[in-house]
Amino acid sequence: MNNPGISQAGDPVLRLKAAPVGPERLRTRELDALIETMVATMREANGVGLAAPQIGVSLQVFVFEETERVLALPPEERAEKERFPFPLTVFLNPTLRAIGDEQTTFFEGCLSIDGYTALVTRSREVEVSGLDLNGDPQTLSLRGWPARIAQHEYDHLQGILFTDRMLPRSFMTVEHQRTRFAGMRIGEIMQELGLSVPPERRA
Repeated sequence: MNNPGISQAGDPVLRLKAAPVGPERLRTRELDALIETMVATMREANGVGLAAPQIGVSLQVFVFEETERVLALPPEERAEKERFPFPLTVFLNPTLRAIGDEQTTFFEGCLSIDGYTALVTRSREVEVSGLDLNGDPQTLSLRGWPARIAQHEYDHLQGILFTDRMLPRSFMTVEHQRTRFAGMRIGEIMQELGLSVPPERRA
């Protein structure tokens, strides 16, 4: 079932390069309302990130967070994926660069491709720079799952979906992924799918 209020694949807004947030929009009620709507929509859908195009607004804004519900995951899974709680973070007009050459491959889903998932290879560590919700400059170095979320949301601002970057052989429903691969490590999953296992570092 589609998440209400979230644009789904096929909506043209998801394929546009989002426009920068101009100085005239900073510290306005309009921008505050947009961010509030994004955060509420993300949380209602049990997501960890959301970009403005996903609610039909082609602006360079994304929000992300990992709540303490992540602690309910098995410790081995949290360690392998480097997942941990981190606070709500807002980026306006972000730029993103990889730190180092290390990459990891894990399943990703998307609130705009509801019910499906696939393996995606991304940089393990990135630096994100831009403006915070008050329009002040901020730069964060992110590693592990937060870095993956930031790359996923940044892609949305470029009109890119995870299906553009996925390992096609791994594309499946979330239900099949959970049923087939619960408790398995990523190397085992890739072998099961007939994919070569890259020499990635595992936490």
